Amino acid sequence: MAIFNHRTHTVNSSPSGSSPPPIKNEYNEHPYEVPATDSLATAVGESENLHRDLKARHITMIAIGGALGTGLIIGTGAALARAGPAAVFISYTIVGFLVWLVMTALGEMATWLPLASGFTGYASRFVDPALGFSLGYTYWFKYIITTPNQLTAAALVIQYWVPREKVNPGVFIAVFLVVILAINYFGVRFFGEFEFWLSSLKIIVMVAVILLSLVLALGGGPDHDRKGFRYWDNPGSFNAYKAKGSLGRFLAVWSTMVTATFAYLGTELVGVTVGEAQNPRRNIPRAIKLTFYRILFFYVLSVFLLGMIVPYDSKLLAFATKASTGASASPFVVAIKLAGIKGLPGVLNAGILIFVFSASNSDLYIASRTIYGLAKERKAPRFLARTNKNGVPYNALFLSAAIACIAFMNCSDDSKTVFGYFVNLVSIFGLLTWISILVSHIYFVRARRAQNIPDSSLVYKAPLGINGSYGALAMCVLIALTKNFNVFTHASGTEKYGKFDYKNFITGYLGIPLYLIMIFGYKAIKKTKGVDPATADLFGGKQAIDDEEAEFLANQAAKRDASTHKRRRKIYENSIGMLF
Repeated sequence: MAIFNHRTHTVNSSPSGSSPPPIKNEYNEHPYEVPATDSLATAVGESENLHRDLKARHITMIAIGGALGTGLIIGTGAALARAGPAAVFISYTIVGFLVWLVMTALGEMATWLPLASGFTGYASRFVDPALGFSLGYTYWFKYIITTPNQLTAAALVIQYWVPREKVNPGVFIAVFLVVILAINYFGVRFFGEFEFWLSSLKIIVMVAVILLSLVLALGGGPDHDRKGFRYWDNPGSFNAYKAKGSLGRFLAVWSTMVTATFAYLGTELVGVTVGEAQNPRRNIPRAIKLTFYRILFFYVLSVFLLGMIVPYDSKLLAFATKASTGASASPFVVAIKLAGIKGLPGVLNAGILIFVFSASNSDLYIASRTIYGLAKERKAPRFLARTNKNGVPYNALFLSAAIACIAFMNCSDDSKTVFGYFVNLVSIFGLLTWISILVSHIYFVRARRAQNIPDSSLVYKAPLGINGSYGALAMCVLIALTKNFNVFTHASGTEKYGKFDYKNFITGYLGIPLYLIMIFGYKAIKKTKGVDPATADLFGGKQAIDDEEAEFLANQAAKRDASTHKRRRKIYENSIGMLF
């Protein structure tokens, strides 16, 4: 049926060549004229189309699974040691709210028009094709680097059981790369199912860690020490950073805010799945709405409890922040050791292995779909848009997997420093992605208003609207400009560079000029202009998607007993469905 395979639709099908009739369906209460042509939704053959095989449970789990990574279960340790529990709690709460604003902005656009090209398509349609070009490539750069980085992390985690002296890490990197390539090659339905169970395991691990942290805070550990807020008093709730007094506490909060931002990166990947989602106008908003509650539970609550059970001046925590990855690097393992629990570090290490393997799997998926979207818009070689019978863009997948082979450079200890700089270089692209999504939403709202499309015609509306996007945009720009503010300050450990840490400055900020060069370079070469809100293409390809959606819902209704199904669904969605 149509929902599983995009088909070519001709919007202007009138035999006389007259304009098509107004569109009116269950998703759009108000009829609007559809432009006769759609420059971005050009009719293509079946060999360049994705399949809508991602179900509701796949979408919701991919949404949270993309956010749960080593940044949370490992990176929070460095933030706690540097700034203290109160600073970490404040920054993770603020950035969590920022992420929610980005997601709601994305959801409003994705439910209006679920494009296979994802949010790069929205940037091209509503702002400027140059922004779509730059956003697409910066996002692709990010994930073709993070994929090998996650593969390397997985190999290092295994060294907890198998030292590199016995088995070279390259062996495990090769095994993991072949496995995730196979998972992605056999179709999005197989990928979605596999990622569903991996993300479920990640959630189970995090729920267990949170419950364990609560038990330890209340004195339920072997030491029977009821800690409460003791560590907020001694050594303190803030660890002044780079300065003393109020300035030091402010810098502590700001330094962890940057850490929190990178812990949340990946949440937006649900925007990449819209082209392969069944019933996207229901599933995408639900995934985004639940993101808010999951942020509160998994991020804010976990860092709050962590600050109660681990003092920021702990020697064990100082050792953990120097570890590369694995159980030895997790602050939650520090809490386990402080409480005197034996045996659990190995179990948690297995959980961390699931985290990094799932992340590498979804990262390869995002990389392939991003370059595929660029090829569909003629911004990358067209052969990258070709798909197999399972709807998988195999050329894009193989290219992204081939680049992921740079993970093998980590087999040499000498190359890890260089690779670390490379990762720092592209990490800024995550923030630039958020910025681009927010700019696209602002222009989308402007276009709707210019074309007199009321809010009532939307399936999902961002709760804080355009004002929320303006506020989030300002915050993202500020964080992007100050993410490596410590390179401008002199502190122990940076004396070899003098008072200016030029290496981290270059790798931390070079992404910004690259992003701008691609925007203005594309504009100069292609002679593109910014999109006028009054003429922005809000309807191209929308009718085909509306028809697919209506057909899918009709077929689903015919397959099940509506009353029984609705009761079961309601019970599920209001219970464990809030997390899974």
